[in-house]
Amino acid sequence: MSMQRLARTLHRHPNSYSLIKGYSGGIRPRNSAMSTGAAETDTQAANNASASGITPTSLQIALKERLDAQYVDVEDLSGGCGQAFNAMIVSPQFEKKTTLARHRLVNSALKSEIAAIHAWTPKCFTPEEWEKKQAQERSADA
Repeated sequence: MSMQRLARTLHRHPNSYSLIKGYSGGIRPRNSAMSTGAAETDTQAANNASASGITPTSLQIALKERLDAQYVDVEDLSGGCGQAFNAMIVSPQFEKKTTLARHRLVNSALKSEIAAIHAWTPKCFTPEEWEKKQAQERSADA
């Protein structure tokens, strides 16, 4: 693409760099939907978390209600900005399901929440699997 054509395209569509054929990602608009949204300070992280409304507590409540989970532990890995979470989920709904089917069940239960965050890693256990895991950890600590 010639520089003149690129300039015309950018002039007509200033916030739509993806319209340019062959866009390689080298040009990035500032403060647009394409920006990463990563917080640079603790204050920005707190503002991001409050803006999205996604917190470890809100995810725990949603999982307990929607999956009848017996135990849920959600950890915010993003330093408080609410963009990356690990979750440990124990539910009888995971019985006789593969790991993939369990993750799909969780992802469908949290569809709107997952759309608002950057990274989501669930670890899903049945109550029996969870008891075995806890017993193994207790015996390893002894």
